[in-house]
Amino acid sequence: MRFSCYLVLFLCSTFSFSQDFQYSSLLINKELKDNANAVVRLDEMVVDILAQDNMIIKSKRVVTVFNKKGGKHVNAYAGYSNSTKVKFIKAVIYDALGNEIKKIKEKDFVDVSAVSGGTLYSDYRVKYIDYTPIGYPYTVVFEKEIQTKNTVTIPSWYFLDGYLVSVEKSIYTVNFPNEDLKPRIAKKNEEEYRVELDEKSNSKTYSLNNIKAIKFENHSPDFRYIFPRLQVAMTKFHYEGYNATLSNWNEMGKWMYRNLIKERLNLPESTKTTIRRMVKDAITDSEKARIVYNYVQENTRYISVQEGIGGIQPISAAEVDRVKYGDCKGLTNYTKALLDVVGVKSNYSRVYASRDKQIDVDEDFPSFLGQTNHVILNIPRENKEDIWLECTSQKIPFGFVGDFTDNRNVFVVDKDGGRIIKTSAYLEKQNLQKIEAKINLLLDGAIKASVLIETRGVQYDNRFYMEDLDRDKILEYYQDTWPNINNLVLEDYAFDNNKREVKFIEDININAKSYARPSGERMLFSPNALNKNSYVPKRYRSRKLPFQVQRGYLDVDSYIISIPEDYGIEALPEPIEIVSEFGEYKASVLEQEDGTLKYERLFLLKSGAYPKEKYGEYRNFRKKVSKNDKAQVVLIKK
Repeated sequence: MRFSCYLVLFLCSTFSFSQDFQYSSLLINKELKDNANAVVRLDEMVVDILAQDNMIIKSKRVVTVFNKKGGKHVNAYAGYSNSTKVKFIKAVIYDALGNEIKKIKEKDFVDVSAVSGGTLYSDYRVKYIDYTPIGYPYTVVFEKEIQTKNTVTIPSWYFLDGYLVSVEKSIYTVNFPNEDLKPRIAKKNEEEYRVELDEKSNSKTYSLNNIKAIKFENHSPDFRYIFPRLQVAMTKFHYEGYNATLSNWNEMGKWMYRNLIKERLNLPESTKTTIRRMVKDAITDSEKARIVYNYVQENTRYISVQEGIGGIQPISAAEVDRVKYGDCKGLTNYTKALLDVVGVKSNYSRVYASRDKQIDVDEDFPSFLGQTNHVILNIPRENKEDIWLECTSQKIPFGFVGDFTDNRNVFVVDKDGGRIIKTSAYLEKQNLQKIEAKINLLLDGAIKASVLIETRGVQYDNRFYMEDLDRDKILEYYQDTWPNINNLVLEDYAFDNNKREVKFIEDININAKSYARPSGERMLFSPNALNKNSYVPKRYRSRKLPFQVQRGYLDVDSYIISIPEDYGIEALPEPIEIVSEFGEYKASVLEQEDGTLKYERLFLLKSGAYPKEKYGEYRNFRKKVSKNDKAQVVLIKK
């Protein structure tokens, strides 16, 4: 008995020495594990604003990861530069029971350049952990302390990382020395969440506990418009040697132009001479801008630098001119400098760029970072729609921004003051795809088709890149686009990328065996060979989130179908017309006098935001479209 007691005491003392039981995954509430790839046990940040030019940010993040997908929520990294120093950083990894697996000290972090391919940004670096798990679940405790002179950006706060992750405790504290340096804080989307505030004379602490993981639902709005977050910004701040007191977008625009842009617009005289000579015959500002934009596309390349790492000041136009590359800030500033030389007014503009979501800069909350991740160029025009230029692309047509920055609020920087305006919107009917085809159905069920496809707007944006693909990739593209056509052979093709009119033309000839299905005396085939819309949104028994159709579009199809002489028509699909608040659908198959069939189809999908209660109606609309796109023609032997 005495020996057994000693053994138990020895094992307990050894166990407690090598284990931190608070990090055991066994302690996590079952409700927080449901639907979760990871659970954030603690997400804590303390922002100490010590002076207008001195800020320390301390954070501790504890994440238990249940599977490979949950690994992205660890977020164990720290960016730094000449102005931002990593004072302290470490990570400890524990197994499922809380046993320590690995301790990662600062010297063990991988330290790499935040930017590849360009020495202009060599002082921007990132430290991160490189850990391959040996089993699940595991827990990472990550701590860091950052010090910076730049107080222009105060970290905003998301109480929840995203979908399929839950949070035990999230705490955000900001300390400030006086009212002069008290940051502005706006709470967003807190209606359904109880964000607690502990406010003192020189500090504010926000906290939220036990947030359950939420499943992603098709067509949900962007995460930032649904879940609780804090926007934080300083009115009185410091940035790279400059002090400023700014409380609105107008003041911010003036200050940014005067201090961060104006002195970076100088160019070598040789470049000025070159660009003036190039536009000497151009009459309008638009013509001059087109020539300048083409020059930038042909003479520079893009280097990716995240705004949060690369700061908010662009590299000088002279440097970009010398090295022939830059990030979005540098290339946009360079294009602006060239336009200045030829007398065309343009404005450096900050935007949140995303193909998947149209995210607006908040007109009611002025701040330099946190709301944007990209820079584009605005060319204002009296009594005409403004021109917008994407200066990072060597392919995008002049004045076309596509779905990367379309239809959203942006911060336009002008020497006369900043303002919020909207970029070009590509509305439903502008996002056009038109298909005209002549289809020959052969006696053995094979088809041969000559197809002409025209795309505009956002649909152009999805197609024009094809002109740079090799034949194998183009064949693969059409096989993926038309999975209903088995054994597809691409006989020949020609593309016309009309950048002036911003339309893309595909002229192709294809054939395929066994498209139609012989069945005794009959043959069945779908007249809609080239644009079947089979998408039906996922069904939810009880949808939790509102939904959004991000972008609408219009498809117009017209096919002439020749059938074998040995066959007559036994049955045609009935003409159909569906009108809904979500769009329109029309389809018909008519027999022509010459014995051919004419198939016509129109599908208009409208963009819009809707409450969750209407999701079932939307799903039914798409279901009807899908069903009718599969309609069959029945032929019978004469």
